[in-house]
Amino acid sequence: MGEAIPVDDPDDTRLADYVALAEPAARRRQERDEVFITEGVTAIERLLDSDHVVRSILVTPQHHSRLAARLAAVPAPIYVAPRAVLARTVGFDLHRGAVAAAERRPLPTIEEVVVGARRVAVLEGLNDPENVGAIARSARVLGVDALVLDPTCIDPYYRRTIRVSMGEVLHLGVARAEDWPADVERVRAAGFELWALTPGADADDLFGLRVPERVAVLLGAEGSGLTAAAMRRADRRVRIPMVPDADSLNVGHAAAIAFAAICSRGGTAVETTGLEPATPTLQR
Repeated sequence: MGEAIPVDDPDDTRLADYVALAEPAARRRQERDEVFITEGVTAIERLLDSDHVVRSILVTPQHHSRLAARLAAVPAPIYVAPRAVLARTVGFDLHRGAVAAAERRPLPTIEEVVVGARRVAVLEGLNDPENVGAIARSARVLGVDALVLDPTCIDPYYRRTIRVSMGEVLHLGVARAEDWPADVERVRAAGFELWALTPGADADDLFGLRVPERVAVLLGAEGSGLTAAAMRRADRRVRIPMVPDADSLNVGHAAAIAFAAICSRGGTAVETTGLEPATPTLQR
């Protein structure tokens, strides 16, 4: 293992994990219980840094040379194929030239991911892989310990989600709620204060609050925002101050701002001036 295995046939059965990556329905059936795909050199490097089990890696000769030092110790097949073979196998011209397949494992429970955590993000109704990927990347970089997804959120290990997160979602504890929004109470029971992020004018200024020892930020989908049922579970409604003539923030950007605010040391109040809540169109 760790040595390059040349492949020149896109129909080679050893590449079965990578067939038709551009067909979401087919991939959901194949990946649901068995495998997930990581795309791009940076994300693959983060996969190798994680405790996920790699099944195989498929790269162009150029990317094999770039990753050679990292791949030498990988206990899984390393397939090396021309760019055209990759394109025919996966179903499109994979411009990143590197993909990896890893074993999918059962998600931990909410109690398992929040034990020992201080900062958690709870996501409701987020089905855009780019938004979830961006949130996961910000969460990991800024110090959020875990993600809790409601039953309708997209697969956190969907290929585009991992790619947008730059592989950082692979280093986060991720749990999925089953009974929503009742399962929010499982987060509260672990000692977390629940803050619902909303642009509503009657919400508390995020930067004017002292951050509790353990806090979970609830984030809703673009447009519709948090449901009224989820909002009722929150201990506090908080907003990011914005200029009066602005509309709203993308949920990924809003999450990054909120994470930076709650993960900063000390949890002291910060005075803000000159900013007002925008007309609420996101996360009501």
